[in-house]
Amino acid sequence: MISDKKNISLLADIFVKSGLENIVISPGSRNAPIIVSFANNPKINAFSIIDERSAAFFAMGISLQTRKTTAIACTSGSAALNYASAIAEAYYQKIPLLIITADRPKYLIDVGDGQTIKQKNVFKNYIKKSYELPENIDSPKRFEKAEKIINKALAHCLYPDPGPVHINIPFDEPIYGTSNEETSGRYFGCPIIKPKKDDEGIIKIIADEINKSSKVMIIAGQNQPNEKLNSTLTSLSKLNNLIILSETTSNIHDSLFIDTIDNIISTFTDDDALDFKPEILISYGGQVVSKMIKKYLRKMKPKLHWHISRSGQNMDTYQCSTKPIGTEPETFFKILLQNLIPSKSSYSKIWINKKTVTTNLRIEYLDKIEYCDLKLVGFIMRKVKGGTTIHLGNSTPVRYSQLFGSRNDITYQSNRGVSGIDGQVSTALGYSYLSNKSNIIITGDLGFLYDSNSLMNYYLVPNLKIIVINNKGGGIFRFIPGPDTTPNLEQFFETKHSWNAKYICKAFDVDYTQISSDDDFQSKILAFLNGKTDKTSLLEIHTPNEKNAIILRKYFKYLKNGANDSP
Repeated sequence: MISDKKNISLLADIFVKSGLENIVISPGSRNAPIIVSFANNPKINAFSIIDERSAAFFAMGISLQTRKTTAIACTSGSAALNYASAIAEAYYQKIPLLIITADRPKYLIDVGDGQTIKQKNVFKNYIKKSYELPENIDSPKRFEKAEKIINKALAHCLYPDPGPVHINIPFDEPIYGTSNEETSGRYFGCPIIKPKKDDEGIIKIIADEINKSSKVMIIAGQNQPNEKLNSTLTSLSKLNNLIILSETTSNIHDSLFIDTIDNIISTFTDDDALDFKPEILISYGGQVVSKMIKKYLRKMKPKLHWHISRSGQNMDTYQCSTKPIGTEPETFFKILLQNLIPSKSSYSKIWINKKTVTTNLRIEYLDKIEYCDLKLVGFIMRKVKGGTTIHLGNSTPVRYSQLFGSRNDITYQSNRGVSGIDGQVSTALGYSYLSNKSNIIITGDLGFLYDSNSLMNYYLVPNLKIIVINNKGGGIFRFIPGPDTTPNLEQFFETKHSWNAKYICKAFDVDYTQISSDDDFQSKILAFLNGKTDKTSLLEIHTPNEKNAIILRKYFKYLKNGANDSP
């Protein structure tokens, strides 16, 4: 059974023919044709989630896990606007989403009809492409037009870079009619992006520049795991004149990679700043968490900077871009490696030595300090089982994680496209639902409470464990400079509170455990990480909000001054 609205029936048909199978639908009336056409198709997995904001982030998690486009669909009016934060995140993190919004026909817009807004192009500032299907496709010309629109939309979800695409569909009443007659269309196939003929020549020119340089830096932004890319970068890291900086969310690993950027940058003297300054910078991937490296490179600008991305996007994070290179990072670095020659430079050595020193100092400091966020996160990151996917919440969890480096047996996810706290748990839930591995999200109290509607769905799974670090407010505002100099810190920045997650968990049948500063936190964390349960479980860890900031500031001071300063 499908809707008798041929436009949506055609979309569902081509959606399946393209190899897609997941859609997250939020309830409504105007989107009845979407529900009927998708939810009744045996080749489509249709998820029902009430809250559109949570639904969109849930779908984003599915896309991250499957690496395929996931559709989201809602009714008309303000429902569509609730998708905005997830669409923005997907746009900047390059995650494929197909947004399907039901709409009133044009003659009912702005005439006082209910649940009606101007929906056409409503996401234009953070969408790759926006389309509107013809309301009626009764003629061959209109049918062909709709067919082309659907194929273009599906293609743009993936190429040249993945991202969100919007299809708005006006439906006139009656909207609950059904039909047994299938509306069949053609799937044209997505374009395959091949390297341009001159790509290899450009890469050889870059290789020549690198061979003449004694200081070359590669920075890996947020990226999904890629074994071939990791292997090539590992080979590159053996060159004496080249260093690779990475973060947990870069999802690459090697002992020669600098995966604790802030630890090292925080120790720089004026002389260090000059010695460690690269002459050539190559970047790839998405956003970088470290504000320290951004500030450092914006001040100590390299002579040449190339950003590598499939679409050729000029993401000039360090404000010194020479030229973007439009090719796959995997292809770029493979060709680059083939054209580089060994160097007698000591550039790699000074970075590795600094990493060793700061790592030893970090271990010393953690042994000495009292119970706090830093000590907790360090313990958790060490004790998580191999094979786990760790979802890092904004703001403090993802920043803390960078201080401990990455593990090659862990996958790291985080909503770092826009870096908001909205939708963190929802994304982890969507990811874990289709995952056969263990998943853990580490989030702050405000991030969890803000997204507590994430638990209001039918898809809570036992392979997701939630760790909430409750320091009674937005702890990040005690770390960053500025808020603590105003009289508004506790009420308006930190938003100090006494709330907890206990009764939220009870409401949604989630296993709940808590830890306070008086508990043996190590044994309880281990029991939570290693324990088996038949449902989603949550561990709430209460920490001292005022001490956390003090201890973290002393941490960076300890690194800079060595063992001469006690915590």
